[in-house]
Amino acid sequence: MLEIEDLTFAYSKHSPKVLDGVSLTLKDGDIGILLGKNGAGKTTLFKALLGIVKSGSGSITMDGRPLLEMSRRERAGLIAYVPQDVRFGDLSVYDTVLSGRMAKFGLRAGSGDHEVTRTILKEMGLEELAARSAQELSGGESRKVAIARALAQEPKLLVFDEPTGNLDIANEQLIIEEMKKLSRERGMSILTSLHDLNQALEAGDRFFFMKDGKVRFSGGKDSFTEAVIDEIYDAKVSILEIKDRKIIVNGGIL
Repeated sequence: MLEIEDLTFAYSKHSPKVLDGVSLTLKDGDIGILLGKNGAGKTTLFKALLGIVKSGSGSITMDGRPLLEMSRRERAGLIAYVPQDVRFGDLSVYDTVLSGRMAKFGLRAGSGDHEVTRTILKEMGLEELAARSAQELSGGESRKVAIARALAQEPKLLVFDEPTGNLDIANEQLIIEEMKKLSRERGMSILTSLHDLNQALEAGDRFFFMKDGKVRFSGGKDSFTEAVIDEIYDAKVSILEIKDRKIIVNGGIL
């Protein structure tokens, strides 16, 4: 279980807080989604989780273990990251996925590392691409390989920054389904940010609405209300219910 409590961060002593007392809890196997306008603090929260920036105060724990006291290598054994802008070196898909094991094996991969890699390639439907250069893939294929590389770390928590950004609708759906599969079948916790509110409703279990560096609202699907969205996004919407499913429509037309 991921627990963040009263986390604060500012880029300097005299600059405003980018994170201002952020607290949230994400249970094992749940998909948590950070929501909010650009500049709300979502990406900075990811950076604090990954140890890229050091928070001013507060705590982050995984299963009671304090992440802020861990080395990068220890953290990599618990948390894997899939960035929005996926870039690969001049490696095959197989070697790219195997590179996710480096926190486990150091300089030389063993037979167990290769076994994990082969298993993940099969599970992700990437076996036919294994020998291809990772630099030659389409957007959706690249995102799948990035997920596979992250899975090779065997993390407890998978962190996505806008996983569906710049993808066509078919690949958006593919990535959402992969996220749901990982959480349901592997019991993996996933923390992600999404701009599309309907996509978020489809994918998520827990939702954290951020504004001005704070989590202003949180909860399950019932936390989506017209008033909450207006407060967080300064936007009027209507929420329809069709076959027990919420649909968010721009403009507050009803």
